[in-house]
Amino acid sequence: MAFMRVAKSSTLALNEQSRALEAAGRRVYRFGFGESPFPPPQRVQLALREAAHRKDYTEVAGLPELRERIAAFHQEADGYPIQREQVLVAPGSKPLLYNIMRAFQAAEVYLPGPSWVSYAPQARLAGHEVIPIRTSFAGRWRLRPDALEQALSANEPSTRQKLLVLNYPGNPDGLTYSVDELRALTEVIRRHRLWVLSDEIYALLHHRARHVSLASLYPERTLVTTGLSKWCGAGGWRLGALILPPAAPTALVDALLGLGSETYSCAPAPIQVAALAAYELDEELHAFLAAQRRILRAIGAAVHAAIRETGCRVHAPQGGFYLLLDFSPCADALRRQGIDDDSQLCERLLADSGVALLPGGAFGLPGGSYTARLAYVDFAGEAALQEAENIEEKAASYAAKMLEGIEALGNWLRQLNSSR
Repeated sequence: MAFMRVAKSSTLALNEQSRALEAAGRRVYRFGFGESPFPPPQRVQLALREAAHRKDYTEVAGLPELRERIAAFHQEADGYPIQREQVLVAPGSKPLLYNIMRAFQAAEVYLPGPSWVSYAPQARLAGHEVIPIRTSFAGRWRLRPDALEQALSANEPSTRQKLLVLNYPGNPDGLTYSVDELRALTEVIRRHRLWVLSDEIYALLHHRARHVSLASLYPERTLVTTGLSKWCGAGGWRLGALILPPAAPTALVDALLGLGSETYSCAPAPIQVAALAAYELDEELHAFLAAQRRILRAIGAAVHAAIRETGCRVHAPQGGFYLLLDFSPCADALRRQGIDDDSQLCERLLADSGVALLPGGAFGLPGGSYTARLAYVDFAGEAALQEAENIEEKAASYAAKMLEGIEALGNWLRQLNSSR
């Protein structure tokens, strides 16, 4: 019998492998899985408990009052007009991303590398051609207008729809775009009339609260995805949202609602009710977001500094909780040990030192480039929130296990470099 071959998500697979090693008594430094260390606000947890009796199916698009609340929330947070009719709610942003892919027929999906692990598989499952666009460490892993123009020109003439996927602040690199960089990209995007899937799930965790949504610059064809998993610490609750362009084609909206009705039906009613409390952008929530940003900025800086001491190349994070490590300065030593790509690098590193990283190849980078993603979330988020005002002084303490893991990484690399 023949079945579709779909590999398990790399992030989920590594998380399961790390848990298994810990259960066997190994000391594991879990840098692989990007789950928020912070708990949802107490008022949001209370709202979920009080809504536990809700068992009804809602509209496929979500509760009207929640869509209204999300529109107002992101209008204030991102600074561009949004109406309730532009918002669709789903059980996580992941099915929204996939259904957006499915809503297009035989499209070209332009995917800057590195990018989140699920974009390319979802595009291929939807029957699209994936066109990777290389970026570089020297270019801060950012998509450049000339690279986008070159990729588009190389695939002309074409009658297929063109969909560009952006994610910023980025997973796996923790980097973002300035408004000037976005404006320069928008010139190319608008000239070629691209659709853009702008995954802004980490927007509210920009370390300096300076995120600029592409929809504010290119409202005509930008589809923004977001949700509760990262900024609200509610990944397992599965609540995602899509913000459509104000003049989205009726056929696109109908396709998305039809796909939703045939796959997930609706987001769970209790979670939607709890999300009403989450999407109330008042002083309490502003303080919650500001505390998270301050903590992630301080701990990210401590982890970044430690990584640089190992000899790896790495850019300082600007948002979210990731770093993309470049092991290319150690390439000769790695090859002498029979380590020919980043998958072998991460396997050996985990086996020898207990350090769990995800290979760059999972994010669309060439395996031979020796890159790997590090998620710096292994700290007590709830306790850190209580000490956010003084977190700069205590960052090393909260990051102690991660810094121990980075020391183990550095020792492993030094041993490789000393072996002949």
